[in-house]
Amino acid sequence: QVQLVESGGGFVQPGGSLRLSCTASTDIFPFVVMAWYRQAPGKQRELVAGIYANGQTKYTESAEGRFTISRDNALKTMYLQMNNLKPEDTAVYYCHAKAGWEYWGQGTQVTVAS
Repeated sequence: QVQLVESGGGFVQPGGSLRLSCTASTDIFPFVVMAWYRQAPGKQRELVAGIYANGQTKYTESAEGRFTISRDNALKTMYLQMNNLKPEDTAVYYCHAKAGWEYWGQGTQVTVAS
């Protein structure tokens, strides 16, 4: 059973930064794609950014230019560097990985407020 554990969430003021980490219980190089999703209260879960095994990255419009996704296969970890955070970035952020089967982490709360 693959487990994904997120960390790095917290409270930050607008304009601040956070780095989220997603560490897997197994090697991550088999994952075709890994991604960060988020879910704000009362809203559906939405994609934030994704990274493929070949290193190609994709971002949603809200994340482009402010967030950076990366993965370190040796450390079995995926990251999301979030800069210039806005109140609308407040959500629970989830790690997702796909390699045939799909796996989800338990989520980490990010709160952006004055």
